[in-house]
Amino acid sequence: MADIPLSILFGALIALLGLSAFFSGSETALMSLNPYRLKHMADQGHPGARRAWKLLQQPDRLIGLILLGNNFINIIITQLATFIGYRLFDDSGIAIATGVLTLVLLIFAEVAPKTLGALHAEKLAYPAAFIYTPLLKLAYPMVWLINMMANGVLTLIGVPTQVHQGNALSHEELKSVVKEAGEHIDNSHQEMLLRILELEEASVKDIMIPRAEIEGIDLEAPPEEIEETIMQSNYTRMPVYVGNINNIVGYIHLRRIISLANADMLDREHIEKHMREPYFIPESTSLTQQLLNFKQARRSHAIVVDEYGDVQGLVTMEDLLGEIVGEFTLDSGALSEISPQDDGSYIVEGSINIRQLNRSLHLDLPDDGPRTLNGLITEYLETLPDAPTCVKINGYPLEITKTTDNSIALVRIWPRKEEDSDDDGEG
Repeated sequence: MADIPLSILFGALIALLGLSAFFSGSETALMSLNPYRLKHMADQGHPGARRAWKLLQQPDRLIGLILLGNNFINIIITQLATFIGYRLFDDSGIAIATGVLTLVLLIFAEVAPKTLGALHAEKLAYPAAFIYTPLLKLAYPMVWLINMMANGVLTLIGVPTQVHQGNALSHEELKSVVKEAGEHIDNSHQEMLLRILELEEASVKDIMIPRAEIEGIDLEAPPEEIEETIMQSNYTRMPVYVGNINNIVGYIHLRRIISLANADMLDREHIEKHMREPYFIPESTSLTQQLLNFKQARRSHAIVVDEYGDVQGLVTMEDLLGEIVGEFTLDSGALSEISPQDDGSYIVEGSINIRQLNRSLHLDLPDDGPRTLNGLITEYLETLPDAPTCVKINGYPLEITKTTDNSIALVRIWPRKEEDSDDDGEG
């Protein structure tokens, strides 16, 4: 070996440094791959992705192969660099070679290639997979032996060595992924995906039309009163009840009622003949489940009841779709319950649903308790206040401007100031 020219030795050293850099950089690149994007590309037939996906199904073998190759190359580099140093500077050359080699390996065979692998994982990992696939087959006996010995040591100290492919995302993790998608998903689509994921967190009682606001037809009412109810209604379908809203016996489409009125047959017998049976659901039903229930039952309206069977409200397919695509009247000024003011505040009806209010005005009022603004304020104060009264909830100044005998009618809301976000109290 003493007769080999130094130029060849330096060339061999540079080539070995390149191999060491390849092992280091490709290891980081393969481990940095997004598993979901990798699986998608593999399913699409990308050859590099398919090989990389197969290699990563047994990461212990892949890591064993890379470390085996990298350590073997680094040992040869050390021996070669020491020999070159000795030929150039005799005994002192060994110390010089050790110092220079440490710096060279750190920069060119570790830090630089690993950084490159992390920044451009796919560009480096997919070509590397073509090399590692046959190399793993050739070196499998050695890799298997090394892994067996390493796993034996881990087992002795109580560390489990079984490989778990637990790539499934939790509910909250999936929401984080959607939020981090950035420019890859349109903002409106991103919001829709997040709302779909949030359906499981809400129940029908959070979006239903409250019992007090249900418009229905009383079979015991005279035809003139029924006709007046029809003319004033804003809905295409109306529940039919006997005496009071707790005795709902069906619902009927408005066009059928109008045809009965035009034919002068607006009586109990003809209404019962044309109405459809009611569809009752418990108030605890999640929005996700109810969406499936509507599809299976081929219904678009449901009566929400509590554990005692008393009617609490009414929910429609339109309400559910509104939770996914957003309110169909997104401009807060277009909502009848919200009136923007010149000073930046909003006059809001006390009966408004808090979830709707939060979305319309981008607020963060608590919605895990009472469903209406009236309920939220009265629960917070533990009394029905007189107007005017000011209160701060979750950092938002609220001024009660109008009340009735048993509820809050109007509230003025100002945007929350950051310095006041943690300073809640009554004023």
